[in-house]
Amino acid sequence: MGPDGAPGPAVPWRKVLWERQQFPDNYVDRRFLEELRRNEGLRHYRYWAVVKEAGFVGQQLSCVAIFISLWLYMEQGLLSPETLLWSSLLCALLGYGLYQSLTVQVESGCETRTRLADLQSAAIFLSFTFGFSPILKTLTESVSTDTVYAMSAVMLLAHLVSFPYAHPSPPGSLSLNAALFASVCLASRLPGALHTFAMLSCALEVFALWPCLLQRLRENKPTHFTALCVGVCVGGVGGLGSQSPGGAVLLALALGSVTLLCPLLLVRLQRHKDNIQGPWDEAEIHEDLNLLH
Repeated sequence: MGPDGAPGPAVPWRKVLWERQQFPDNYVDRRFLEELRRNEGLRHYRYWAVVKEAGFVGQQLSCVAIFISLWLYMEQGLLSPETLLWSSLLCALLGYGLYQSLTVQVESGCETRTRLADLQSAAIFLSFTFGFSPILKTLTESVSTDTVYAMSAVMLLAHLVSFPYAHPSPPGSLSLNAALFASVCLASRLPGALHTFAMLSCALEVFALWPCLLQRLRENKPTHFTALCVGVCVGGVGGLGSQSPGGAVLLALALGSVTLLCPLLLVRLQRHKDNIQGPWDEAEIHEDLNLLH
């Protein structure tokens, strides 16, 4: 408005802070919402693709169930440590051969060096584990059995929660240490030192080596990866059912929830996502740090 009350010239509003204008500070014009963007970069999920990825979570849960089933068999005297050792050795050799066949070797000399390093690592672990088995057997003698079982349950739960499901090769240090700690606690409650050695060797194979092989299958053989996850889940439910039918039912419900129900909820809730971006967002400064040197 001019000094005499007559309408003054229309001055357009500009989105600047350094110039004094005749508009209030919180004023915006009609073009403000023209820059509104909804769900920018939103990733649309397909149900069966999510189910396939969730299979890794289900099979890891089943691996824990299989390990507990083996421990129950050994504690009850239904499985000898010699049988478990030979079975673990056979599975390790077959798995290592499959892993090497899926590995693309860049240099011919690198393959021999890698196999020699793997052999040295396996020999060192087996030697130290076998030598310390009598000590590990008596490690928790002064601790009550209920406390040992509680610590094992908490550590196995920590292993499942902290496991790097997106990139499990190699397994995360926290998840692997938690699983090995639980394995030591459970193995110390077995009858003899050989039982402890067999159980710890099996734990290394289940919690450290198996995820590496499964990740390689997921990258190179997606169809075989899916079939193997289903087989591990069936084996986990069957093995636990032979010892505790109630536990097998709970495991089956957990697997169904993780692999079928949770992906369905994710896909259904995705349609309700409403993420907006616009000129009100904070500015992002992308600075080339190389220019500062």
